[in-house]
Amino acid sequence: MLAISDNTAETKSADGKPAHDSLVYVVPITGGTPKRLTQNAPSYWHGWSPDGKTLAFVGQRNGDFDIYTIPVADGDETRLTTAKGLDDGPEYSPDGQYIYFNSERTGHMQIWRMKADGSEQEQVFSDDYNNWFPHVSPDGKWMVFLTYEKDVTGHPENKDVMLRLMNMDDKKITVLAKLFGGQGTINVPSWSPDSKSVAFVSYRFIGPDDVIQGR
Repeated sequence: MLAISDNTAETKSADGKPAHDSLVYVVPITGGTPKRLTQNAPSYWHGWSPDGKTLAFVGQRNGDFDIYTIPVADGDETRLTTAKGLDDGPEYSPDGQYIYFNSERTGHMQIWRMKADGSEQEQVFSDDYNNWFPHVSPDGKWMVFLTYEKDVTGHPENKDVMLRLMNMDDKKITVLAKLFGGQGTINVPSWSPDSKSVAFVSYRFIGPDDVIQGR
């Protein structure tokens, strides 16, 4: 099963007004008719639970961007975050116990995590950058994420961005690559099953000076 976000269909916003904005769908990996999961727009898909039964997504309801989950089979969305400011980029940990995400509730964008039910929300680390879209490796030992300078608002496509890697044990952070253009680069990167590689998209050619080899 694949999950997608799409904004081609006419939808209704949370206040009931007509809109053309993103909704979350699932579709069989072999092809077929997409099944709409979210009823309110906008909704942006980000992560699958490891058991394949639940999706984590970001939804804007009454002006607030927060993190929600929704069962794939059928059911209602559940709001997990209520803090002031943007919460974004939810992704499950490999064991399904946590959802990692980025939040600006402290004043600038940082990496957080919470239990899969939304409880025990805590900041993972803090530094002087804006950090987005955390993705934990399948073995649980590493986390890769996007990093912008502190003065950059959002994740625009016309700003330099770093792809950084954090050791989950000692919280040591290294730069894997320097890229130009954030949105679309590693919004949803793909870890290899052996946790040794990360696939991502760059808007331009990446030369030897852009990539730090190894870990």
